[in-house]
Amino acid sequence: MTMAPERTAVRVELLVDQRWFAVCELTDLTPGRGVAALLPDGTQVAIFLDRSGRTYAIANRDPFTGAYVLSRGLLGSAGGRPFVASPLLKQRFDLETGRCLDDETVAVQAYVTRTGDAAARVA
Repeated sequence: MTMAPERTAVRVELLVDQRWFAVCELTDLTPGRGVAALLPDGTQVAIFLDRSGRTYAIANRDPFTGAYVLSRGLLGSAGGRPFVASPLLKQRFDLETGRCLDDETVAVQAYVTRTGDAAARVA
């Protein structure tokens, strides 16, 4: 019998319109992989956990193809900068700034993230 991972109260939150918005629990993320989430305004975001435990979030829409696939990309680093490579055409997007490392005229929205104990937060 396979057991589900233990749920925790540690949430991943994004700063959206100057307010923190909880998108998932930290245990929902796998280091080196991404997940997609939907914000209240219908925007899709790609959320990542790197192998050192840092979280990142960028828009999920690949600006080169229009497909919502960046959450399925591969994580890497170039010059010490974390990036995700689109699974379609392989353009790399800086996870901290959203800037495309392969075409400086293109960028996606990047979000500030934080993790913490949801029970300790006061609304």
